[in-house]
Amino acid sequence: MHPCGLAGVRSVRSRVVQPYCTHQRQLHSCQRSRVASSRALKSKSHIIFSKRCHSYLPSQAQVVVCGAGVVGNSIAYHLTREGWTDVVVVDQDKIGSGTSHNGSGVLGLFKPASERQIVNYSVNLIKALQEDGHNLGFKQCGSLNLARTRDRAIALKRRVAYTKPSGLECEWLDRHEIKRLHPHLFTGDLEGGVWVPADAVAEPYTVCATLASLAQSQGAVYVEDCSVEQIATDEVPHSQVVPKVTHVVTSRGTIHCEYFVNCSGMWARSAGKRSAPMVRVPVFPAEHFYLHTKPMREAAVDHPVVRDYDAHMFCVTRNNRFMVGGFERHAKPAFSDGIPQHWRNSLAGDEGHFKPTRAAAEHRLPVMKGIQYEPLVNSPDTFTPDGKWILGEAPEIDNYFVAVGMNGNSLQGCGGVGQAIAEWIMYGSLAKEMLAFDIRRFIDLHNNRRYLKERTREVVGRHYEILYPGQCEYRLARKLRCSPIYSEQESHGAVFGTRMGFERPLYFDITHNRGSDPPAQMPEGSFHKPAFLECVKEEYQACREGVGVMDLSSFTKIEVTSPGSQVVEFMQKLCSNDVNMPVGGVVHSGMQNERGGYENDCLLIRRSDNSYLMMAPTTQQTRIMDYMRRQITPEASVSVADVTSKYSVISVVGPKSREMLSLICNTDLVFYENLAKEINIAYASGVMVLSFTHTGEPGYTLIIPAEYTLHIYRQLMKIGHDYGIRNVGMMTMRALRVEKFIPFWAEELDSTTTPYEVGRGYKVKLNKEYFIGKFALMRQSTQGVKRRLVHFVLEDTFDADVDIWPWGGEPIYRNNHYVGNTTSSAFGFTLNQMVCLGFVRHHEGENITPEYILQNGNFEIDIGGKRVAARASLQAPKMPKVTMDGFASYRPKARGILAHK
Repeated sequence: MHPCGLAGVRSVRSRVVQPYCTHQRQLHSCQRSRVASSRALKSKSHIIFSKRCHSYLPSQAQVVVCGAGVVGNSIAYHLTREGWTDVVVVDQDKIGSGTSHNGSGVLGLFKPASERQIVNYSVNLIKALQEDGHNLGFKQCGSLNLARTRDRAIALKRRVAYTKPSGLECEWLDRHEIKRLHPHLFTGDLEGGVWVPADAVAEPYTVCATLASLAQSQGAVYVEDCSVEQIATDEVPHSQVVPKVTHVVTSRGTIHCEYFVNCSGMWARSAGKRSAPMVRVPVFPAEHFYLHTKPMREAAVDHPVVRDYDAHMFCVTRNNRFMVGGFERHAKPAFSDGIPQHWRNSLAGDEGHFKPTRAAAEHRLPVMKGIQYEPLVNSPDTFTPDGKWILGEAPEIDNYFVAVGMNGNSLQGCGGVGQAIAEWIMYGSLAKEMLAFDIRRFIDLHNNRRYLKERTREVVGRHYEILYPGQCEYRLARKLRCSPIYSEQESHGAVFGTRMGFERPLYFDITHNRGSDPPAQMPEGSFHKPAFLECVKEEYQACREGVGVMDLSSFTKIEVTSPGSQVVEFMQKLCSNDVNMPVGGVVHSGMQNERGGYENDCLLIRRSDNSYLMMAPTTQQTRIMDYMRRQITPEASVSVADVTSKYSVISVVGPKSREMLSLICNTDLVFYENLAKEINIAYASGVMVLSFTHTGEPGYTLIIPAEYTLHIYRQLMKIGHDYGIRNVGMMTMRALRVEKFIPFWAEELDSTTTPYEVGRGYKVKLNKEYFIGKFALMRQSTQGVKRRLVHFVLEDTFDADVDIWPWGGEPIYRNNHYVGNTTSSAFGFTLNQMVCLGFVRHHEGENITPEYILQNGNFEIDIGGKRVAARASLQAPKMPKVTMDGFASYRPKARGILAHK
């Protein structure tokens, strides 16, 4: 039994979801770490951990961890600390022999909130262990984050603005103040920088070894020189039920287990292939270089960590030396033909490649010019396609967990990642700060070796790039998933972005000349008014006054079927709205988890008595399939199938859309209920038409068999000239939705957000039956909520032509109290003002009420250090409603899917 009374051995579907409190968890965890550390220090077996490694493999264990690097050891440490002592850690070599212990050793807290909470726990853990007598080289020396350019200064000031309310001390300094903190820096070309005193450094290998030693003293078994050959699963007769880990076949024998954790670093992808079904682990190693000076007097002091972002260089002071590293703009993928057995022998320092980083270091620290250096170290590390960690339970196999992709610095996750994965295994609780790193954000293409190799060349440098919000798309590994009308859109001036590998038009360049100009490109990024705003305005006006054609083919599409009526019972269990509508019916619903949070926000079409077609956000393609499959029991005959590539989706938006569409179809397009009609359009058959758009404007959604898409698109463009037709991109969709207070998945809706927090929803028939999350929502309906999504319009003191724009993440203040952050923003062309959405909490932790938001509250939004007055509302602003017959004045309700009382 678990110390808390929970059964230690359980399946994912039976794991209890626990309430989550990051602050309390970190406090208790640090206290427990001190107790465990003190106990270990009193044991003689603590002195040399490697001598206690087993030469044989136990026949069974509760958890098998593959990889004895920093992260694997941390997971073993946290599991055993909580009483799960039946843990075996295997490594193909020796403990700490991989690359994770060779990193910079920097523990940086000046990061987005999700990473910062995890790194903060790592800092506290290492600090506590050192205070208990472990010599981990921990020094809280602080960091200086430098800005050479004005845009870099804006980027850093924006980060200061949304970081300070979290309690992390950080301060903008001018060049003279920077010089006082680090006298060896050249500061003459700086705009300034940010001082973060809590940033720290530690010795990666010592931390790695200590965690392994503590895990062993707490009961974990380590087996070295033991490679994993196969991860076996149970045989599931129902093809839709997720198989479960049963045992692991290794070079030293077979070990039966209930949980398997892949922490094998740059070998993780190949380890993922050793199971049936195969587990996708999209990581790829890049050569990563470190240059150490010889011991020098100037490095005898523990100077702050220096990050010169614009030079893609960092510098750390350690052991009387300066250590220089970087995240170069054009990285070198490592081991292109696979990782050889004696991989260290194939690595060499590349002085030519590292030359710009060395030059940048000598420019920033002139004391390094002309000195002696140690040989250049090439220590490859694993990077992911989007530069974020990969954590969580694999969608392919039950009880198979992954914790890899530390992107050049494993030490940052040595505590927080280990603790989070351990708690995920023990309690089944998904912490909010883990959502951004969920392994379910990937699909098959992300695991393609050639794709990973190309993306790695670019993703390394993006760690230090200025990532202008919504304007910094990847350059490499593109054009993999394309709509059937991609070439047509490109010829019309589409500027594409990518989501889940799918090319989607962001907007259409109105200056582009079809047939003569090269493909349109995103202009240089900006934190101010973007250069493409006029293009978006024309698209917006087409949707409000004429016809806009929007390609939504990237949306996830899933067919849910059963031989009998079980599919209705299954969907009623998953959906908070009543989905037992007649054949042809359409309903918008949320799928809630046990906490009442969103697992999905979808549109459901009843195709027949025993089948539904579901449309969900693009980013949900893997995640929602995994969630739904895990709800299928072996006794059920329900089947779910991803049919995203089978259909294209074109949204025809605007008051003239009915009149225009009527010219190419012979069906009455007047819909009196939420229904879908299957009709012929321009000779193409089997097209589903819904009287619904995702923009809040009147119009239709066409779900088209993929092979007919190009023909229908060309017909629409051919007849549309008399109706003011325009191609419309995703940025225009954002402007339309934000202005009308319609939430976005993954920005306003996630697994921690409940319907009561986003407002009342569509007037659909309530699901009165039991559904997942119902009781949590019932509690909220009577007890209230702690936060609410609020609509903000910036006051006239904000000048959209001059001022820095809000782009999401900005702190919200009420009467000088920090109460939340923005999530989405856009320029509202009808309102002619900047609009933001954001979650607001009571500054004293009480339930949030309409009165708190609407009465006696002066709201301000901090945009890069400047507070701007904002007008708050729980409803979308009053504005003309466009109908098929013209305009009508109305006040729309805030949108959200809600199980009403």
